[in-house]
Amino acid sequence: MLKAQLKEDAVLGRCLATASSVERGDLVLEELPFARGPKRDSGIACLGCYQFLQFGEDGDSLDRCELCDWPLCGSCADDDDATDHRGECQVFSAARVTFAGNVSDDGVCTQLDCITPLRVLLAKEANPERWDSEVAPMEHHEEERKKDSDVWHADRVNIAQYLRGPCKLASRFSEELIMQVVGVLEVNAFEARSSKGYPLRCLFPYTGILAHNCVPNTSRSIYPSEGYKIRLRAMVDLEEGQPLHHSYTYTLDGTDQRQKHLKQGKFFSCKCDRCLDPTELGTHFSSLKCGQCAEGYQVPTQPTESDTSWNCGSCGSLTSNTEALAMLKTLHSEVNSVQALEMGAKRLEEVERLLRKYKSLLHPLHFIATGLRQLLIEMYGRVQGYEMVQLPDHQLQRKAELCRQVLRVLNTFEPGLSRTRAMNLYELHVPLVLLAKSGFIAGKLSGGELRARLVDAIDLLKECVEILEFEDKSSQEGVLCQVATQALKQLTLSVEGLGSELD
Repeated sequence: MLKAQLKEDAVLGRCLATASSVERGDLVLEELPFARGPKRDSGIACLGCYQFLQFGEDGDSLDRCELCDWPLCGSCADDDDATDHRGECQVFSAARVTFAGNVSDDGVCTQLDCITPLRVLLAKEANPERWDSEVAPMEHHEEERKKDSDVWHADRVNIAQYLRGPCKLASRFSEELIMQVVGVLEVNAFEARSSKGYPLRCLFPYTGILAHNCVPNTSRSIYPSEGYKIRLRAMVDLEEGQPLHHSYTYTLDGTDQRQKHLKQGKFFSCKCDRCLDPTELGTHFSSLKCGQCAEGYQVPTQPTESDTSWNCGSCGSLTSNTEALAMLKTLHSEVNSVQALEMGAKRLEEVERLLRKYKSLLHPLHFIATGLRQLLIEMYGRVQGYEMVQLPDHQLQRKAELCRQVLRVLNTFEPGLSRTRAMNLYELHVPLVLLAKSGFIAGKLSGGELRARLVDAIDLLKECVEILEFEDKSSQEGVLCQVATQALKQLTLSVEGLGSELD
């Protein structure tokens, strides 16, 4: 396990810690998945490459495996190295179970929910020692899952009883074992993307027992080109014996949203320093503008409790959690309506309008405002009417300001080797370069000042490349790394040439 070791913790149970001191970027763990397969509640997908498949216009034709009749695209059917589908193909062929292809109104094909659990079960038979030592001890929270009786019953019928009945596997796998596997996947599986960007899930026995923290100290990368191997790196310098953390929720959600996600999907409440701090480590990421005074902000007095009150640090006024959440629900609805707009100038302008409106309701760094800024960063320079080469200086400055505000939050919640930080560093360098060049052309900057600003942009690109150089070359982040590397080379040559001229 390289620089990671298994550890028993009184609070966390089985977890991973550093076996020695590690530096930012060091590889602490790598492993291949025990099994991989389609995500739960997916549409019809190829069981080899996970691309989405559709019935033809006749409502009948669908790319299928010639042996078992289940979904398989033509490329995977002709590829002798496409091994993902082989195990269940033998099961379905022997049992003569065909694929019905029924899809719900929301696009879900429940018949495919059995695939990944079946692959875990087949992997158990093929590698019983790895199952016993690595997978069997993983948490599956059976009692908590039973509380959601509808989901438990659906899994029991669509997966356990389906595999034991029509698929004729009752003599090989008990219902208890199948439901254990379903739980292990639900609690521990990681989402991955194929080399072409299609979603799937992978079960990594060691990585899956990483402790959660809303300020992670490790970053994971999954490599489709290497059999979906996962590599875990230290985001920051770590001491020997320090617990390794990952975030199992979106770090740019507020405390209430993160808590709900973890309770529903992972069956625990987080008590990390960030969750217990009403100001979320001084960022005021969930703080609301006080309605009773001009300068105050209301924060939850007990952030992890559903009945918390909200207290203003300046005037002491109180708001109930019910009132606070009702207001946030209204804002979420407005944001969702704007996000649903077609990508274009109107969408950008509506996001800017919401940001102005929310100044009187939210702290400037509130997670809703931060999410809106992230949308604007992605749109400035890309949508029609706001292309990068057409942006006037004040809009270039606006994009740079947005990037800095988001990076201020990310530097607290995702310090060090963060892919999201890297992408924002890249976004920030572009307006800085254009502003420097336009300032020099207009005579507002001297040659030395131009060079200094371009060096600042180079530093941003260097850190961006440093973070993304570990990504799979075919991934979105890997492609951005190549683009950033090329931009870094060109900018470095420009600065060297400018230096010669100044000399």
